[in-house]
Amino acid sequence: MPFISLFIIVVVVLILLFLSVIWRLSVKSQSPRRKPIEVQPTGKFESIEFQGSAWLKGWLLWPTDWHQELSNQPLPVIIISHGWASNRSRVLRYVEPFRATGYAVIVYDVTSHGESGAVKAPSALLFRDDLLAAVRYAHSRPELDAARIGIIGHSLGGFGAMLALDEGLEVQAMVTDSMPANPFTMITAELKRRGLPIFPLAQLVPRIWLLRARIHKAEFDAINIRETILRNERRRSGRVPLYMIHSMGDTFIPPSELQGIVSDLPCELPHMFVHTNGHSCSEQDPAFWEGVLPFLHKHVKQAAASPNRPDTCTSS
Repeated sequence: MPFISLFIIVVVVLILLFLSVIWRLSVKSQSPRRKPIEVQPTGKFESIEFQGSAWLKGWLLWPTDWHQELSNQPLPVIIISHGWASNRSRVLRYVEPFRATGYAVIVYDVTSHGESGAVKAPSALLFRDDLLAAVRYAHSRPELDAARIGIIGHSLGGFGAMLALDEGLEVQAMVTDSMPANPFTMITAELKRRGLPIFPLAQLVPRIWLLRARIHKAEFDAINIRETILRNERRRSGRVPLYMIHSMGDTFIPPSELQGIVSDLPCELPHMFVHTNGHSCSEQDPAFWEGVLPFLHKHVKQAAASPNRPDTCTSS
């Protein structure tokens, strides 16, 4: 066999091996590790199930002093969306201050997480679609007030909640915590978490994720959180007040993500940087609750009493 022909065969084999390795690593990074449900809620709650991108498992937690037989008013509700490779038990850290102040709380496992059903190729769009499904479920429960719903989205759960704004999300307010500014930030963070090389995977993995999820690249390229925020603020009706939070000590999704969002806006958006060390601990800073509770009380709990609330993002 001529040397040139042999050389070409070797090169082709090496390329195929390289692509095979990249594909396997991409599949691995796109498969969130299912963490077990390690903690059960305290107090009065019920297990729930509803249809999202798959059948989703969750909990509906009732307020601390709530008694159904004595209640004649539907309750305000907070829906909490967890992040990538997390589950509903890991966001129980948020719930007690809400239950203590009269809210019901819904937590659930996003598709391919926790005890919920799975799809072959999860993506950020699952977090959007499953949150919309959770809101529909809240609307279906007569004990819950469909006109008083608030959202807390942690990490990719916050990103999915932002995407849901462009799908007509029917809620009264939203809080994001430690949210990436774009889905590719999350992919890079996941590669780091798994100890996989950033180069060349950060350049190749996103395309493979989209290919496996059957999502056109143009659809992801069109995602722009800045424009989503501005579209939301320009709405005459259906505008959702936003409050964005990030931890200065977050090394998984760095605080520069939120800094970049707010600095790029032509208006002042309510936001806060808390001082905790980690990606899932913002609520440990007392300033978190000093900001979040009044914000949600104003826009969710008191929504029926003050339907004409002012814009939260005004020109600066």
